[in-house]
Amino acid sequence: MKTVLKGFIFIAFLFFINTSFAQTINPALLRGPWKASWIAAADESPRDYGVYYFRKSIELATKPATFVVHVSADNRYKLYVNQKLVSLGPARSDTYYWNYETVDLAPYLSAGKNTIAAEVWNDGDYRPEAQISLQTGFIMQGDTPTEEVINTNKTWKGIRDKAFKPITGIGWHPYYVAGPGERLDLNASVKGWDKPDFDDSAWKNAVRIDAGNPKGTVNAFGWMLVPTPIPSMEMKLQRIEKLRKADGVTVPASFPATQTAVTIPANTTATLILDQAYLTNAFVTLNFSKGKNAGIGISYTESLFKTLTGPEGHVKGNRNDVDGKIFAGRRDSIIADGASGNSFTTLTWRTFRYIELKITTQNEPLIIDDIYGTFTGYPFRMNAKLETGNPEIQQMLDIGWRTARLCAAETYMDCPYYEQLQYVGDTRIQALVSFYNSGDDRLVRNAINLMDRSRLAEGVTLSRHPSFSPQVISTFSLWYIGMLHDYWMYRPDSLFIKDKLAGTRDVLNFFSKYQQADGSLKNTPYWTFVDWVNDKGWDFGQAPKSAKGTSAILDLQLMWAYQQAAQMEAKMGMPVFAALYKAKAAQLKATIQRKYWDAGKKLYADTEDKQLFSQHTNSIALLTGMLNSTGEHDLALKLLNDTSITKCTIYFKYYLHQALVKGGLGDDYLNWLSIWRDNIEMGLTTWAEISDLDHNRSDCHAWGASPNIEFYRTVLGVDTYAPGFSKIKIEPHLGTIKNISGEVPHPNGKVVAKYALVNGKWNVNVDLPKNTTGIFVWKGKTFQLKTGSNNLVI
Repeated sequence: MKTVLKGFIFIAFLFFINTSFAQTINPALLRGPWKASWIAAADESPRDYGVYYFRKSIELATKPATFVVHVSADNRYKLYVNQKLVSLGPARSDTYYWNYETVDLAPYLSAGKNTIAAEVWNDGDYRPEAQISLQTGFIMQGDTPTEEVINTNKTWKGIRDKAFKPITGIGWHPYYVAGPGERLDLNASVKGWDKPDFDDSAWKNAVRIDAGNPKGTVNAFGWMLVPTPIPSMEMKLQRIEKLRKADGVTVPASFPATQTAVTIPANTTATLILDQAYLTNAFVTLNFSKGKNAGIGISYTESLFKTLTGPEGHVKGNRNDVDGKIFAGRRDSIIADGASGNSFTTLTWRTFRYIELKITTQNEPLIIDDIYGTFTGYPFRMNAKLETGNPEIQQMLDIGWRTARLCAAETYMDCPYYEQLQYVGDTRIQALVSFYNSGDDRLVRNAINLMDRSRLAEGVTLSRHPSFSPQVISTFSLWYIGMLHDYWMYRPDSLFIKDKLAGTRDVLNFFSKYQQADGSLKNTPYWTFVDWVNDKGWDFGQAPKSAKGTSAILDLQLMWAYQQAAQMEAKMGMPVFAALYKAKAAQLKATIQRKYWDAGKKLYADTEDKQLFSQHTNSIALLTGMLNSTGEHDLALKLLNDTSITKCTIYFKYYLHQALVKGGLGDDYLNWLSIWRDNIEMGLTTWAEISDLDHNRSDCHAWGASPNIEFYRTVLGVDTYAPGFSKIKIEPHLGTIKNISGEVPHPNGKVVAKYALVNGKWNVNVDLPKNTTGIFVWKGKTFQLKTGSNNLVI
């Protein structure tokens, strides 16, 4: 709880800049126990829900040039220096790799007295599924003896703010695991706790929990501290654009787009519906005054609902519509204490397009002084460009980029509103979006490391990590191998992937236990999720299986993983594994052809009884090289035109579209985007989780952002042609486009391509970055490309 928040946005924006420097850490802090201790508030439950404040004041003779500290907490913290926010964290991971942030406090310090204060909270049993935890704790360590005056120990003071209680659930869906809302009674709150002149004499000294132990230095009890591998999150002021509805009060036209006071009279119930105009992730700040004992409810939703129950279940309808619809979602609640200048900012960010403010006053009017958001997310920057003169393409790129950004914070996330979990299947696509749009690979590396560490003793990875409830989607372990292969092909960092090959061997060994004599998988354990399809033979996202427990797409996925693992082992691993995996892939190819190919339908069946067929199975068959080029073209046409086969949802279209391109149909790419056009037509500002837009749960799933890859990889035609992106293949698929130019970030710089049809000839201009060569492919003919400028007329 802050009493002054105008500084929050300004300082938060500076915080993003200030803490993005490369971490240069005293090596001694990585070799042995820190002098700082983990601390907690005295006489409080270590694991239950609670919001805590810790503070210490220090005297400095002069303003320091640098003052570097390392800070972490369990579950979360916000760090203030002289009332200015300087760090938030820690970046999510697990206790074996518990992250700490490195921050230079010097810009916020001055000569004389300085107060360092931290807000630490533990969501207890209500914590987000992605939040692994031991107990409430806070730690800060100075980088050198100069900064050790701030080391956490018993000289710090701490207190629990008992005014906070959790609010659980979202009112309409049972699987919401993104953490609780906050119920805050200001009449009982600790106010001014971060001010230098605050009297903390009644606070107890903090209690020591444990030493600060860098990973590998002790027996792995407690938190194993490691430097965070990712930069600080972006923090940026974001005004809420519109008031859509007001009941019970008259509101000025300028509210909430500009700071405008709104008075809620005494003994009144008023409801305001605010519209950000697009989905966002933001810390929400509400500034208000007076209104003793008024109740303030703040609810957040992606979209309003036509219905929540009944025969149709939940129905969303057009996301732009408000009138006659139902508001349901995550919420916070405040009881006002009647003071002036109150300011509430959520502990963690909220996901919303719409906010409902519901205020019930007692005998005193309440004044809303302001409400706004502070956008937050991983600090990706858009470094790709595409100019086509087609506004629809740009709109899709903008929506896809927003979707990707909202699903990327301290980890990638399946969705920001409901789960905030890093699933392998989602993350593989998100990683390619990051490569093609930004070029920043730090979050990708972090994801791969987390997935590698999640492997169970039997070899399979968890489907998602970090997550305090282990879940296994065995098929996602095969996509993990694909993700490693993607990284190997697009980033010049083979040593990073080489280190992961032991893990791929464990995964493939796990699957080998369920292979029959002919190589086909039988009764593959755990959840074998493929796609959120609701069709005959499909069961909760799992593709059809035969009575014998076999499935074509599982065999094809395993074969693909063997192929990719063989390539990586041959280049940087062990030849014996390369040979083994190549042989296993060849065996599976023969088995798949024999068991699943239907010569009459000219399709691969989902099961060996050849009763069910899908785009999924046949897409992977195309991508794994089951057919020659003629067969691939014929199968691609069947995938498009056979209306009897099971169709992919927005997620699996990532693989479908690659298959169609491989089958020679890439010039039609713009004709395959109907589900994305439907999203736009339905008022979505991010891509929805599934293709049933009325009944989908999540309005924001970045696994649907594949056009942000394919507009560059397929249409503009820029792709890797050798490990590390060391060679580039450019094969555009322009369809009816007559003029297009674009830029794609590359590890060595950027790839620039321009194509213009002039007098029946294509003028092609390609610039390759330093130390790279490549080829240009046009209608079956190949042209060599050199580093620098290349000009062709074809």
